[in-house]
Amino acid sequence: MNKVKLESKVIDFIQRHSLISPEEIVVVGVSGGADSVCLLHVLAKWQKEPGIRLHVAHLNHQLRGMESEADAKYVSNLAGSLSIPITIDRQDVAAYRTERNCSIEEAARELRYAFLACVAREVGANRIATGHTRDDQVVTILMHILRGTGITGLCGLIPCSPMAYEKLEMSSPAKRSTLLVIRPLLDITRQETTSYCQEHQLDPRIDSSNRSLSFFRNRLRLQLLPLLRQYNPSVDQALLRLADIAKEDSAFIEQQAFGLWEAVARQENNAIYLDKKRIVNLPIAVQRQLLRVAVAKLAGDARDIEASHIEAARNLLSKPVGKKLSLPHGFICQGGYNELVITRLPLVIASAAEHSQLPSVCPFPPLPGEFSLKVPGKTVLPGWKVVVSIVREQVTSQPLRGSLSTRERICQGDLVADFDLYKTGTEFLVRRRRPGDKFQPLGMHMTKKLQDFMVDTKIPRSWRDHIPIVCSPQQIIWVVGWRIDDRVKTTEASKEILRLEFIKSE
Repeated sequence: MNKVKLESKVIDFIQRHSLISPEEIVVVGVSGGADSVCLLHVLAKWQKEPGIRLHVAHLNHQLRGMESEADAKYVSNLAGSLSIPITIDRQDVAAYRTERNCSIEEAARELRYAFLACVAREVGANRIATGHTRDDQVVTILMHILRGTGITGLCGLIPCSPMAYEKLEMSSPAKRSTLLVIRPLLDITRQETTSYCQEHQLDPRIDSSNRSLSFFRNRLRLQLLPLLRQYNPSVDQALLRLADIAKEDSAFIEQQAFGLWEAVARQENNAIYLDKKRIVNLPIAVQRQLLRVAVAKLAGDARDIEASHIEAARNLLSKPVGKKLSLPHGFICQGGYNELVITRLPLVIASAAEHSQLPSVCPFPPLPGEFSLKVPGKTVLPGWKVVVSIVREQVTSQPLRGSLSTRERICQGDLVADFDLYKTGTEFLVRRRRPGDKFQPLGMHMTKKLQDFMVDTKIPRSWRDHIPIVCSPQQIIWVVGWRIDDRVKTTEASKEILRLEFIKSE
């Protein structure tokens, strides 16, 4: 393919899908590979005609040592040669992966899009261009099929989509982003971008990790697709046709669902109520779409909502009153007598109500190191005095002062919690949180990641490393100021009560 044909094809795709308007600022994510380099070069040659302004963004993931550094230098030189401003940053993806307990791919994607969103805000752009090609589309569709998807997943990548803003910004889940991710190369193959770069002597970087079979997408691209092509040489085209059909069907179902929305749904605060009697008589495809719309309206994004979640929620239409299930983004779906309710967990609702009362400055002093507690007795920590006592009497108070507001709990002179001594033992360590920490918050029947607990309870990010965590040799027993572990709570059968008091030093 010659350069005119590829450039014309990309520009036609942009105009056909209204991806870029005249006089617009566009952030271009450039990794240094052939796809993103081709995209930048094409946009740079075209930008004067519509009067758009480009800004290059490159994130060093710090996963490949000197190779990553060389990528950043290459992209910087390329942007300079095209007289396009550039922002380069670096993020420790490996550390973030450990903190989030997710895959390297997911960690890299989240940090990359957070970075792109930040650059877009700084330069006043509302569109971010990425170098996704037709090859990426094929792999995405296949990946969705293997993981189990509904009709929405079959659509694969689309030319223009909102960014998952709330997930990246930690802002209100209901707040939708004005940032749009555009994919001008979806009609172009990877072979075409490589040929274009060769013809223009752009010499793009080659990412060695693209050959690693430890990544799921790479295994699909390098192992499964070649095998499928032995059965059907045109399997790529078949998957793309499937996506086109799914898009048309999905658009029709969406239209039907939105047309029915006002008649079957109502939204109050952070909850949506769906009329069970009306919905249960609708076609199943429309039921599923209404549920997906409900979650998307509350969360601001339906990206993490899988077909299994929607099907489980739909099954509640015929389940006894009170049955409920957990959904991504900290939501629950619960069946009532006449309505299906989708809302946040009660704990999160209560925390959100208190959030505006929190002091702006963290009330907890820094806690460097780890410290053992004297039982019974007093232990002095940096910024704290901890008093441990054993009460040989039945207490009638709650295991944690639940009657106090969050502000009262964390701003008062002392913080107190009671535990069943038989369940806790007498060896305790006070420390900061660690990646991978889990505990079973009071009132819950299963463990939860401490990171997720802190996010769901709206603990400000700047506070989280200051909060003392009390541990026994077996588990976390107390996130000081917030919640004890359900497994060590006092009951009527408790004979000896362990009482911990945290007193801030003057």
